[in-house]
Amino acid sequence: MLLQNKKVTIIGAGPVGLIIAKLLQQKGVNINAYERDKDDQTRIWGGTLDLHQQSGQKAMKEAGLLESYFAIAKPMGRIIVDNQSKVLFRKDSRPEERYDNPEINRNDLRKLLLNSLTSETVVWDRKFTGLEKQNGKWLLHFENGITETADFVIGANGGMSQARKYITDSVPEYTGTYIIQGEVLQPEIQCPDFFNLCENKILMTTSKGINLVANPDNNGALTYNVTFRKPEEWVLQNQLDFKNTNTITAFLSDLFSDWHECYKELFRSTSFFTGLPTRKISLDNSWKNNRPLPITLIGDAAHIMPPFAGEGANSGLVDALILSENLTSGKFETIETAIADYEQKMFVYAKEAQRQTSENEIAMHESDFSFQKRFNS
Repeated sequence: MLLQNKKVTIIGAGPVGLIIAKLLQQKGVNINAYERDKDDQTRIWGGTLDLHQQSGQKAMKEAGLLESYFAIAKPMGRIIVDNQSKVLFRKDSRPEERYDNPEINRNDLRKLLLNSLTSETVVWDRKFTGLEKQNGKWLLHFENGITETADFVIGANGGMSQARKYITDSVPEYTGTYIIQGEVLQPEIQCPDFFNLCENKILMTTSKGINLVANPDNNGALTYNVTFRKPEEWVLQNQLDFKNTNTITAFLSDLFSDWHECYKELFRSTSFFTGLPTRKISLDNSWKNNRPLPITLIGDAAHIMPPFAGEGANSGLVDALILSENLTSGKFETIETAIADYEQKMFVYAKEAQRQTSENEIAMHESDFSFQKRFNS
């Protein structure tokens, strides 16, 4: 096997980093993942993920975790309303759709993946800062002067990965949309009108290019995204203070000034906000071939994209599936050729995922966009 007697290091212990750790570890590979979170109890904030049958679910199946995913994930219907809270469309989740694309909480997914690994696989509280070649190995640097060595490095630490510069000169670029995410604890008490409007389904609404998508059942919390198009100059000039919930509540209430009162109730009830301009990493530039030692990227570190097609995490799980198969199948003579084959394939499907995402992003923020028409088409 190509990785026999090799130490493989994964930078990042998100879903993509953990799934490739599992896929390689079950083939006997010596592997560690280094994660900047303090420990495994650090809460991951964000909306639920739905793993697609032809991508994310295939990786989970190969890892022997698909049935566990189905046992935890929740199939959810969809409800589409207008800006005055009128219901336009509803679709219940049917029993035969139980295995389509059920939603899973990010913390539940991490726990599922962590429990499948041997103890001490993930090394916590390690913020990666850089690497260099030393004595025929990679020397990885972390904050506080901590170093580790590895024969092969896989960068899986997100869109702002410091490992990317060793492989490509591409940098994240703004795609033209701003996203604000919110969370409401005890939504049935804090924002009952909006919570009841959801009918325990994923709620979608849009008006004049402003979109809101909410999940009322994300491990007991209601989480939502608000997205709207703004030029980069606006982003630079309007540095929203997400540590001040009153400021963001006021901003959103003004943005939704002519919407129904239940939306303002939602914003007033929000206990936590975060936001950012959506970004992607172009895959048009060639990745460097003259790497001093084996190294590659997977997931958002390789091809971050906005969430408008639901392909980000799913593409990353496909990365892990293909790369792990290449490294352990015996089909390739060297680690370098196994990596090159993975990267050639990844460029094809990741570019297509980015294309679909870009088309959706633009269409969804047109003033005449309709979620109802999209579902009925």
